Amino acid sequence: MPFSIRTGRARVAVAVAARAVALITVVGCSDGGGGGGDSATTSAAGPSGGGTQVTIDNFKFQPAALTVAPGAKITVVNEDTTTHTLTATKGATFDTGDLAPGRRATITAPSKAGDFPWDCTIHPFMKGTLTVR
Repeated sequence: MPFSIRTGRARVAVAVAARAVALITVVGCSDGGGGGGDSATTSAAGPSGGGTQVTIDNFKFQPAALTVAPGAKITVVNEDTTTHTLTATKGATFDTGDLAPGRRATITAPSKAGDFPWDCTIHPFMKGTLTVR
């Protein structure tokens, strides 16, 4: 026999442990950060009605730099496999709150001109900037 019972049990144990780690990672990434923001509404992702959109996919914001008019509505769509936020890092002017995979939120740009950096509060390495002109 090419594999002993012991080796087979070890493989099963490794597979079970790997799945447990993956589950813990997903649950850990989806729990926390950005409570409901002042100017966000969420819904199931569906066709966009036009306007300005930021897509989250592969742990990146697309586009990561966005310029809009004061008070513009911005749709944020999470096409990734885990929960994210799009949250202003200065002044808490906008926040999607936790945005599960396949969900979308609409935020409103500040009424005042300026640069407003954002990040994902769950994954702070994900960054972008909203410029209001």
